[in-house]
Amino acid sequence: MKELYARNPVLAITGWLHWGLAASLLVAMPFDSRTILGISPEIKPLKFAISIAIFVWTLAWYLYYVRDRRRAVSTISWGVSICMVTEIVCITLQSVRGVTSHYNIATPFDAAIFSTMGGTIGINTLLLMWVVALFLVENPRIPRGYLLGIRFGLIIFVLASFEGVIMILHGSHTVGAMDGGPGLPFVNWSREHGDLRVAHFAGMHALQILPLAGYWMSKRDDSRSVRPMLGLGLGYLAVIVLLFWVAWKGRPILSL
Repeated sequence: MKELYARNPVLAITGWLHWGLAASLLVAMPFDSRTILGISPEIKPLKFAISIAIFVWTLAWYLYYVRDRRRAVSTISWGVSICMVTEIVCITLQSVRGVTSHYNIATPFDAAIFSTMGGTIGINTLLLMWVVALFLVENPRIPRGYLLGIRFGLIIFVLASFEGVIMILHGSHTVGAMDGGPGLPFVNWSREHGDLRVAHFAGMHALQILPLAGYWMSKRDDSRSVRPMLGLGLGYLAVIVLLFWVAWKGRPILSL
């Protein structure tokens, strides 16, 4: 953790704030008997807190490789931190109020919260596009397979962010029914209908999976890591497209 803080203190602290929130939600969950769309109100902010903590720590690690672009790295770090804190505050606030956060425009206040969330995610996506540009322009002194994994992970992450726009335009994450109903444990992905969150989730975590794969390949033989990493990256992208297509057809992930 000292290494992470040394690489990027802004995003390191942001991650710890979200882990602290996740721990608080776990403690509060047994004492809250309410439900939102059939699940505990703490589940959604808990999932987002964990996901955001992993995301900002991952980004903190990668931005160190382009640290020579100090102004860009500082702007991106603070921008992402502010966006993620704003996002989790909105989600947690709605959870405390006992209402949904996403797609909720039932009242002017709810609509304002949802609009704020959409705006922060839009800004965060633009910042990640900036990170993609940095990694495409710069040539960090890291193994080639690892670098290719980071590039693929960032690009697929941005594409998954744009899928979030599709969910907003669709007005829900479920295809073929209203949001809610029987879902898989914890993630709550629909067991009966299409769920756009599956492809979204897989795309977001390409940011960890593909760089780790590239790092492992490079450790084995960096001179031969580029071609298999290229195949893995394209294959992963194909899986994301398949998951999206299945959901868009109204079929649950279990149908695969």
